[in-house]
Amino acid sequence: MPAAAAASARAVQRDDLAGYGFLLPWLLGFLLLTLGPVAASFYLSLTDYSGLSAPNWVGIENYRRIATDDPRFVTAMTVTFTFVLLSVPLKLLFALGVAVALNKGLAGLSFFRAVFYLPSLIGGSVAIAVLWRQVFAGDGLLNQALNALFGYEGPSWIANPSTSLYTLVLLAVWQFGSSMIIFLAGLRQIPQDIYEAASIDGAQPVRQFFKITLPLLTPVIFFNAVIQTIDAFKAFTSAFVISDGTGGPIDSTLFYTLYLYQEAFTNFRFGYASALAWILVLIIAVFTALSFLSARYWVHYDD
Repeated sequence: MPAAAAASARAVQRDDLAGYGFLLPWLLGFLLLTLGPVAASFYLSLTDYSGLSAPNWVGIENYRRIATDDPRFVTAMTVTFTFVLLSVPLKLLFALGVAVALNKGLAGLSFFRAVFYLPSLIGGSVAIAVLWRQVFAGDGLLNQALNALFGYEGPSWIANPSTSLYTLVLLAVWQFGSSMIIFLAGLRQIPQDIYEAASIDGAQPVRQFFKITLPLLTPVIFFNAVIQTIDAFKAFTSAFVISDGTGGPIDSTLFYTLYLYQEAFTNFRFGYASALAWILVLIIAVFTALSFLSARYWVHYDD
């Protein structure tokens, strides 16, 4: 028995070693490519590292300056929060509306589902941002259409500080495909007998939507809201390309990530940019935590 137990223990150890061997590539990637850079970023946020000389420890000076002596930080926060508060609800509403329409048994559902999902695949690319800039330029496609249809000569929507941010909101809403696919999957999971029972009781489609569809879809709405909010806070490519990396005109498209990029790779203040990055992490964490705390009051699960 002792010999058999020892052999069994050795077999278990071999299995454990084999398991750790398979996990080793992921562990190395996590330690070297994720955890290591994260720790280095936090250290650099406490220095005045410029990328050209050794880091010089300054403690919380970068955070103090951000909080008390950086007007562009306030501008970037204002622009970013405006973008998030406008783009996320509009994208979710549009995605839900399209999903409800597609869920009605539309002919060629697979084709329309692929077409509506396509902007989510290509919408974040540089090419689409360049195209968007051409569409909303002074001589762009939008103004040509307005002039041909109504005789209205519109301004350069991209170069106008009062409208430039809204063109980026429109670009974000146009990328509604991923949320739409998730909403459509959630709608397909709602039992049809619930609607049939409601119809027998005299509930009209509008009442069914607000009393049955929305409550049963709240877990999907919650998931989409959290994911899209995080993505909106991280938006970068569209603002960078459309404003040529300046955040203009007059900082009207100065997203937080774009300001972080400028501090790091234009002004070579990598320590300051690292502090900005950690503040962004904190902001996203707070919003996510608040979302989960509020979910208990409006998200309805099967139980």
